[in-house]
Amino acid sequence: MRILGKSDIGKAREMNQDSFYVSDKNDGIKLFILADGMGGYKGGEIASNLAVMSAKNYICNNFPNILKEKEEILKLLSDAIEYANFVVYEKSKESAEISDMGTTLDICLIYNNKVFIGHIGDSRIYRIRKNIIRKLTNDHSYVAKLVKEGKITKEEAYTHPRKNMLLKAVGCNSLVEPDVMYKGFIKDDILLMCSDGLTNMVRDEDIYKIILDNPERPVDMLIQNANNAGGTDNITAIIVDNT
Repeated sequence: MRILGKSDIGKAREMNQDSFYVSDKNDGIKLFILADGMGGYKGGEIASNLAVMSAKNYICNNFPNILKEKEEILKLLSDAIEYANFVVYEKSKESAEISDMGTTLDICLIYNNKVFIGHIGDSRIYRIRKNIIRKLTNDHSYVAKLVKEGKITKEEAYTHPRKNMLLKAVGCNSLVEPDVMYKGFIKDDILLMCSDGLTNMVRDEDIYKIILDNPERPVDMLIQNANNAGGTDNITAIIVDNT
């Protein structure tokens, strides 16, 4: 299994408010977490880092003690996101400067040929299998809701003036309802986790092509292409290649 992860400030932002975590080979758990923060000067940076570390610590502390059944693992991820939400929400009360902070949060835990996913916000998780790229998560955003309702097309969503408006995020309310699911993760599958700094700049079919055309440096090339297209946001990508 090959693991690659990188975050880039992009071309337009003064700081990087994305955070991510990839487990080390010695951790005993295959855990990957990504968060895209928002909310004023330093607020997004604080929110994303807090969410990633809170979720990571919660899972690493509790995973050894649970039954390794599907529903137990899904509950663990849901509980981890709820815990991260509590931590970020309580932190936001400490200062007016960070009172509006929040973050997306995506978690992938790979166990027994499956990827267990926890998701909230509009960062995304994709799986490439047999030359097909499939988005596994649904964006919790206003434009995604409009697309689902048939009010705008997917193409129109790319340039919609309210495309950055989230309907769900970590740390914005006292309670949160994450999506949890599991999917197969077999030999030669490729998993991509990314912030919208990538997906707002590079279309899904191009993401697929970049990954397959650049087997040695796929993450670097994804970030380079997002920056070449404008780099209007921070860009973070994690690739887990099940070779």
